[in-house]
Amino acid sequence: MTATRTTKGASTPARDGASAKRHRRDREVLAAATTVFYRRGYADATVQDVADAVGMLKGSLYYYIKSKEELLYRLATEVHDGVDALMSEVMALEGLSSLERIQDFIRRQVTYNVENLEAIAVYHHDTHHLSKPLRKEIVERFRRHEQVLLSLIEQAQRDGDVDPGLNARIVSQSIFANVIWMYRWYRPAAGVSAATLSDTCVAFITNGLANPAGGEAS
Repeated sequence: MTATRTTKGASTPARDGASAKRHRRDREVLAAATTVFYRRGYADATVQDVADAVGMLKGSLYYYIKSKEELLYRLATEVHDGVDALMSEVMALEGLSSLERIQDFIRRQVTYNVENLEAIAVYHHDTHHLSKPLRKEIVERFRRHEQVLLSLIEQAQRDGDVDPGLNARIVSQSIFANVIWMYRWYRPAAGVSAATLSDTCVAFITNGLANPAGGEAS
C-alpha cells in the first residue's frame, strides 16, 4: 500500500474544517461583542461580559482576541467594509446620473444600517475610544466615503439635477446625518420596514436637493 503524501501548506479536509470552525467562532465572538457594547456601552463592557455572552471562559476568549479594543476595531472595520462594498456597487451601475447614484446610495445605506443597527450604533458612539493610530485609520476611511458622495453631488450640480446654489460639502454632511441618525430612533419592532424608511429618506433628501431652475445647469 502506497502512503499518500501531503504537500506542505496544502489544504486538507481536517485543516479546512478547523479553519471553518475558527471563522464561525470569530463571527460569534464579534456578534456577541457588538451586542454587549450596544447594550452596556464600550467603556462599561468587559471582556468577561463578552465571554459570558459567547458562553466560554474568559481565558478561552483570548484565543480569538488580543484585547477588548481589538473587538471594537474589528467592528468598525467591518462597518467600513460593508459601506465600501455598497458604494462600489453604486458606482459600478451603468446608465445612472449622479443624482440617481446618490439616491441609490441612500437606499443601500439605509438598508445596511437597518440590517446592522447595533454595529452602526456602537460605531458612532464608541470608536472615539480607539487608540489614536486605529482611530485615525477609521476616520480616514470615513473621509473616503465622504469624498465619493461629495463628488457625486458636485457632478449632479453640474448636470443641473441639484441646486447649484447649495454648498456641496454641507449637503454631503446633511445626507450622512439623515441616514446615520436613524440608529438613534429607528426600531424594527415599530413596524416601519426598511423599504419604507429608505423611500422616505430618498424622497426627503431629493426634495431638498431639487434645482429650482427645473433641471437646467447654471
